[in-house]
Amino acid sequence: MKNILLLFVLSLSIGFSLFGQQKFKQITLEDITKNYTFYASGVSGLKSMNDGVHYSTIDYQGNLILKHSYQTGMVTDTILNLSHFKLIDFSDYEFSSDESKILLETNVHEIYRRSYTADFYVYDFKTKILTPLSQKTNQQLATFSPDGSKIAFVFDNNLYIKNLVTGNENQISDDGKKNQIINGAPDWVYEEEFEFNKAFDWSADSKKVAYIKFDESKVKTFDMTVFAGQAPKLEQNKLYPENRQWKYPKAGEDNSIVSVHIYDIVANKTVKADIGGETDIYIPRIKWTKDANKLSILKLNRLQNKIDMLFANASDGKTEVIYSEENKYYIDESLFDEIQFLNDGKQFAMTSEKDGYKHIYLCSIDGKSQKQITKGNWDVISFNGYDEQNKLFYYISSETSPIVRELFVTDIVGKKKKKLSTIEGINNADFSENFKYYINTCSNINLPTFVSLHDSQGKLIRVLKDNQALAEKVKDYGGVNKSFFKFTTSENVELNGMMIKPPDFDPNKKYPVLMNQYSGPNSQTVLNQWSYGWGQLLAQKGYIIVVVDGRGTGARGENFRKMTYLQLGKYETIDQIEAAKYLGTLGYVDAARIGIWGWSFGGFETLLAMTKGADYFKAGIAVAPVTNWRYYDNIYTERFMRKPQDNARGYDDNSPINFAANLKGKLLLVHGTADDNVHVQNSMEMSEALVQANKQFQEFYYTNRNHGIRGGNTTFHLYTMMTDFILKNL
Repeated sequence: MKNILLLFVLSLSIGFSLFGQQKFKQITLEDITKNYTFYASGVSGLKSMNDGVHYSTIDYQGNLILKHSYQTGMVTDTILNLSHFKLIDFSDYEFSSDESKILLETNVHEIYRRSYTADFYVYDFKTKILTPLSQKTNQQLATFSPDGSKIAFVFDNNLYIKNLVTGNENQISDDGKKNQIINGAPDWVYEEEFEFNKAFDWSADSKKVAYIKFDESKVKTFDMTVFAGQAPKLEQNKLYPENRQWKYPKAGEDNSIVSVHIYDIVANKTVKADIGGETDIYIPRIKWTKDANKLSILKLNRLQNKIDMLFANASDGKTEVIYSEENKYYIDESLFDEIQFLNDGKQFAMTSEKDGYKHIYLCSIDGKSQKQITKGNWDVISFNGYDEQNKLFYYISSETSPIVRELFVTDIVGKKKKKLSTIEGINNADFSENFKYYINTCSNINLPTFVSLHDSQGKLIRVLKDNQALAEKVKDYGGVNKSFFKFTTSENVELNGMMIKPPDFDPNKKYPVLMNQYSGPNSQTVLNQWSYGWGQLLAQKGYIIVVVDGRGTGARGENFRKMTYLQLGKYETIDQIEAAKYLGTLGYVDAARIGIWGWSFGGFETLLAMTKGADYFKAGIAVAPVTNWRYYDNIYTERFMRKPQDNARGYDDNSPINFAANLKGKLLLVHGTADDNVHVQNSMEMSEALVQANKQFQEFYYTNRNHGIRGGNTTFHLYTMMTDFILKNL
């Protein structure tokens, strides 16, 4: 849940201007929700090619997959003209390892946040023939074997292998059944909270497939009513709504029992890996080492504060623990995907928070020796990879400031560290296969998305996308007018904030303030990045917009981001109240007109601020909020709160439902009725608590809409309603 809708909300809500005296063009909700007037474009479908000097992209308009030179940026070839084939809604592609074939993804249908079904086709460049992957429609997770001769995929909860040479299709599991057994794909809570959607992996020699089996049979079912009309896959005017069911383990409840299996294609045999007798555990990742007979398995305890890396022998399933780590709080899930097994077969690189900050480590394959590569009172945000030939580590960090992301490279002894990114702001890099080039995507508060090509030492080769026209366009709407600030709370905690003042700001006037926040663990909204949307529209109407990252947010070390452990909502709320108090001391702020809003965890925080901090907030909007952590899933919730059976006060002392009687300001409560993530139950229970406390408020429910509350005219309707609410009540 850490990043639920964060990027979506930011794109609509942060970065602001003022329309005054008809000096500037007026932003409309159509600009934001329908016309995408302020959309910053990037580069679509970019993939590095094997030679390390070319990359491919998708030209959706021309229905083409194109080959580009890294050096010149010029299109050197058309890899595939999809207009020659009758494919429904082509969306993505993947090359085989030798680039002799390409896997095309079409007809995509979402399941949950990361999962979907699709129809896949294989194009052979040698024969120039396009072939359906399978006669079975609505496949999942189709993936080439390393040698490109086979593709593994999931269909109806079972795992299959298609041999592209013989055309044979082999079903390697047969017990898959909806809401009972899943093979090779995660269940709902694993997908959402461990942030992955593929639970199988090919061995390096393409002779084995390892997969996780999820036995959901003891997990309780959540029911959702889906109505007719505009509901997906439902007949309009249907008299009786559909009841949809899926397994959703709430805090303290049973999880799927997981097991790890290794299928040997040559022997046509499956062995079960020994992960121990304890079943109340998690397997957040499996990954083959460079040794085709050695599978790595990450095993996490239920409290999520101890992780083991096991190596399983593919022949007999026997395992040994080669690395263990414990944390006094919890193991952050961002570490799971940052393990790189080196080609020498002797070492692996990983990230850890063991010294209080997230850093890169190099470990021997037996786990007996470890070397810390990066050090300092700052966090590595992402580990981009290790160039084994030149012994260089590439990573993004917050070393300069928590509000920026910069690209660095360092050698194996940590003495030749160099900052490669040159534009201050939020940087992200995609490297070519041989680390010879990288494409950097960056932005800051005044710079829309800027995409550039560099060599491995950071030298700019050329600009791919500058969005200069957008930077000029927003000037016509009053500009950005965004700045950062810091303040110190009464508890002597320094917090980072961001404020957007009107372009004709007058310090002698008093302005109402709308605070926007997310506040979830390890999240951030105060970032030096480009965004332009709903907030600008409100600023044109005379509002100052403020964002403050309180305790629990990211890029400031483990103690800061994990201090909310066992009491989600307590310190986050204190800090938003402190922010409101601070703003009220500023001469240009009307202290009687401060509002707050947020989505998901931000909605939870809004409700706590409006109840526990009722004296400081005149109005608030809570969209899709959690209202009691007992209602939310167990992996996310227990990571920060432990089970409710073991921490009842932590749950109850920070549930806004229990403080409904404190509400004073105007409140708008919004939820989608088909929210599979934060169930509408949350808002329904909050609504009932407010009614019984005799508190007047407004609420609105969007039929059949999920956690994102979008589709058709929905987003426009939602932001129209929220805009009207702010104008009337703040």
